[in-house]
Amino acid sequence: MQQLGQAARSASRALMRATTGDKNAALLAIADDLHQQRDSLMAENARDLQAGREKGLDAALLDRLALTAERIDSMIEGLQQIATLPDPIGEIFDMNYQPSGIQVGRMRVPLGVVGIIYESRPNVTADAAALCLKSGNATVLRGGSEAFYSNQAIARSIQAGLQKAGLPAEAVQVVATTDRAAVGAMISMPECIDVIIPRGGKGLIERISKDARVPVIKHLDGICHIYIDSEADAEKALAVTVNAKTQRYGTCNTLETLLVAQPVAAALLIPLATALQEKGVELRGCSKTCELVRDCVAATDEDWDSEYLAPILSIRIVDDMDAAMDHIAEHSSQHTESIITENFSKARRFLAEVDSSSVMVNASTRFADGFEYGLGAEIGISTDKFHARGPVGLHGLTSVKYIVLGDGHIRQ
Repeated sequence: MQQLGQAARSASRALMRATTGDKNAALLAIADDLHQQRDSLMAENARDLQAGREKGLDAALLDRLALTAERIDSMIEGLQQIATLPDPIGEIFDMNYQPSGIQVGRMRVPLGVVGIIYESRPNVTADAAALCLKSGNATVLRGGSEAFYSNQAIARSIQAGLQKAGLPAEAVQVVATTDRAAVGAMISMPECIDVIIPRGGKGLIERISKDARVPVIKHLDGICHIYIDSEADAEKALAVTVNAKTQRYGTCNTLETLLVAQPVAAALLIPLATALQEKGVELRGCSKTCELVRDCVAATDEDWDSEYLAPILSIRIVDDMDAAMDHIAEHSSQHTESIITENFSKARRFLAEVDSSSVMVNASTRFADGFEYGLGAEIGISTDKFHARGPVGLHGLTSVKYIVLGDGHIRQ
């Protein structure tokens, strides 16, 4: 792992010399090799799937692990799309003359070496490599043991594409061991790795956040809220809430708790509950909700702090927006919250006072995604306040440095 980290550090310096054309050529060459090797990719993935079935992995995990023809096409398309995105590296901004006569500004630069630790989905290997490469970062990727053969097959295409473009093969390295000690080594190498990004279950992320000696960009939970205000449009409230909960259940930006203002609860909750229950959603509510909604289970204290990732929704009737924001402040994971209201002043207050990485007005929490935000792609979501917050795209994988332009200036 030390040798791998040192090679990544050396490659990161070489990437600082790479042009946008060099990086784009590598991305397109990787995409081309993946296309040529699709039969090999699916064969290696079949080995992982067979091993997973023998280990007793459930159907959901096997589905995330599978590399279908459509998913390989999606990986290829992702690489091609990232090649078309503007290159953030080398951008100079905020240039200003100072009284001394020097010009001072800032330049966008790579982070250096990014370590990414992830589970299950082998397509993350290509996506993460592409984003790091386009942002000028070397990367060390450690996928889950359940996707070992798939990840190594994708790694071979990445290496082939880098070499074809004349970039160092060590710019993207996929750890070739299933030994869990490799993770411990990665998160303890600040001399080689500048930042760690974990992608996976809460247990993995908690462990890395607790033990890492390298800075971590992460989010633990996606306990997302929608507050339906007393001045909400009923049709918008119904459409947005149903979409936020049922469009996809197992994502971090799925709605988990619904807050409804008391004055409109009786009118809105019954049709809303009916629509959700027709889609198979189990409802767990406060005592007031249970009085209004048929077949609603009484919510426990634990429900307000739960990321279900399942067709379950907790509902609380609150007095007003202040009570809703108090609930969010106490129970939110600071991922994504939304207000449904036609009152401009309330919307502005909600945007200003709710302390989450994404705050929305009259929109589904499912929009909290790098592609939907126009970032082109994302490496993950961050609920931290430093260094990045919200969906982490190309700019989130960069830092800045001050630059000074003079002409023989000396300080008096």
